[in-house]
Amino acid sequence: MEAPGPVLVVLVTGPDEDVLLELGRTLVEERLAACVNVTGGVRSAFRWEGRIEEADEALALLKTTAGRLDALTARVRELHPYEEPEVLALPSAGGSAGYADWVRGAVADE
Repeated sequence: MEAPGPVLVVLVTGPDEDVLLELGRTLVEERLAACVNVTGGVRSAFRWEGRIEEADEALALLKTTAGRLDALTARVRELHPYEEPEVLALPSAGGSAGYADWVRGAVADE
Protein backbone atom coordinates (compact mmCIF):
# COMPACT_ATOMS: atom_id res chain seq x y z
CA MET A 1 0.00 0.00 0.00
CA GLU A 2 1.23 3.48 -0.90
CA ALA A 3 2.21 5.70 2.05
CA PRO A 4 -0.54 8.30 2.55
CA GLY A 5 1.71 11.26 3.31
CA PRO A 6 0.54 14.60 4.66
CA VAL A 7 -3.03 15.86 4.40
CA LEU A 8 -3.68 18.37 1.61
CA VAL A 9 -6.48 20.79 0.79
CA VAL A 10 -7.07 20.90 -2.97
CA LEU A 11 -8.77 23.87 -4.63
CA VAL A 12 -10.85 23.21 -7.75
CA THR A 13 -13.00 25.88 -9.41
CA GLY A 14 -15.79 25.08 -11.82
CA PRO A 15 -18.79 26.53 -13.62
CA ASP A 16 -21.31 25.92 -10.81
CA GLU A 17 -22.00 24.15 -7.54
CA ASP A 18 -23.83 21.20 -9.10
CA VAL A 19 -20.94 20.30 -11.40
CA LEU A 20 -18.41 20.47 -8.58
CA LEU A 21 -20.59 18.54 -6.14
CA GLU A 22 -21.00 15.74 -8.69
CA LEU A 23 -17.25 15.75 -9.37
CA GLY A 24 -16.49 15.77 -5.64
CA ARG A 25 -18.95 12.97 -4.92
CA THR A 26 -17.22 10.81 -7.53
CA LEU A 27 -13.81 11.53 -6.01
CA VAL A 28 -15.10 10.60 -2.55
CA GLU A 29 -16.70 7.40 -3.88
CA GLU A 30 -13.40 6.47 -5.54
CA ARG A 31 -11.48 7.19 -2.30
CA LEU A 32 -9.41 9.93 -3.94
CA ALA A 33 -10.82 12.55 -1.56
CA ALA A 34 -12.11 12.18 1.98
CA CYS A 35 -14.66 14.97 1.56
CA VAL A 36 -15.57 17.94 -0.57
CA ASN A 37 -16.97 21.32 0.40
CA VAL A 38 -18.54 23.35 -2.40
CA THR A 39 -19.31 27.03 -2.23
CA GLY A 40 -20.90 29.24 -4.89
CA GLY A 41 -20.74 32.93 -5.53
CA VAL A 42 -17.09 32.98 -6.59
CA ARG A 43 -16.21 35.69 -9.10
CA SER A 44 -12.93 35.00 -10.91
CA ALA A 45 -10.68 37.20 -13.04
CA PHE A 46 -7.89 35.44 -14.92
CA ARG A 47 -5.69 35.53 -17.99
CA TRP A 48 -6.65 32.90 -20.56
CA GLU A 49 -5.26 32.62 -24.09
CA GLY A 50 -3.80 36.14 -23.92
CA ARG A 51 -6.97 37.87 -22.68
CA ILE A 52 -8.28 38.90 -19.28
CA GLU A 53 -11.49 36.98 -18.60
CA GLU A 54 -14.07 37.12 -15.82
CA ALA A 55 -16.47 34.37 -14.81
CA ASP A 56 -18.97 33.41 -12.14
CA GLU A 57 -17.78 30.13 -10.68
CA ALA A 58 -18.02 27.82 -7.69
CA LEU A 59 -15.14 26.56 -5.56
CA ALA A 60 -14.57 23.05 -4.24
CA LEU A 61 -12.27 22.33 -1.31
CA LEU A 62 -11.17 18.70 -1.40
CA LYS A 63 -9.31 16.96 1.41
CA THR A 64 -6.88 14.22 0.44
CA THR A 65 -3.31 13.07 1.03
CA ALA A 66 -0.10 13.66 -0.86
CA GLY A 67 -0.09 9.98 -1.77
CA ARG A 68 -3.45 10.31 -3.58
CA LEU A 69 -2.83 13.69 -5.23
CA ASP A 70 -1.60 12.44 -8.62
CA ALA A 71 -4.58 10.10 -9.02
CA LEU A 72 -7.00 12.81 -7.85
CA THR A 73 -5.51 15.33 -10.30
CA ALA A 74 -5.77 12.88 -13.21
CA ARG A 75 -9.38 12.08 -12.35
CA VAL A 76 -10.33 15.78 -12.07
CA ARG A 77 -8.85 16.32 -15.54
CA GLU A 78 -10.99 13.44 -16.88
CA LEU A 79 -14.25 14.60 -15.28
CA HIS A 80 -14.00 18.40 -15.32
CA PRO A 81 -15.69 20.40 -18.10
CA TYR A 82 -12.87 22.98 -18.34
CA GLU A 83 -10.05 22.53 -20.84
CA GLU A 84 -7.49 23.23 -18.09
CA PRO A 85 -9.12 22.87 -14.65
CA GLU A 86 -7.61 24.40 -11.56
CA VAL A 87 -6.15 21.75 -9.27
CA LEU A 88 -4.07 23.50 -6.64
CA ALA A 89 -2.93 21.51 -3.61
CA LEU A 90 -2.10 23.29 -0.36
CA PRO A 91 -0.38 21.51 2.54
CA SER A 92 -2.13 21.54 5.88
CA ALA A 93 -0.26 22.91 8.88
CA GLY A 94 -1.42 21.84 12.29
CA GLY A 95 -5.05 21.29 13.07
CA SER A 96 -6.86 18.29 14.47
CA ALA A 97 -4.76 15.12 14.49
CA GLY A 98 -7.96 13.05 14.65
CA TYR A 99 -9.35 14.74 11.52
CA ALA A 100 -6.06 14.20 9.66
CA ASP A 101 -6.16 10.51 10.62
CA TRP A 102 -9.76 10.31 9.36
CA VAL A 103 -8.73 11.85 6.00
CA ARG A 104 -5.89 9.34 5.67
CA GLY A 105 -8.23 6.44 6.44
CA ALA A 106 -10.94 7.68 4.08
CA VAL A 107 -8.60 7.74 1.08
CA ALA A 108 -6.59 4.63 1.93
CA ASP A 109 -6.75 1.64 -0.41
CA GLU A 110 -9.25 -0.89 0.85
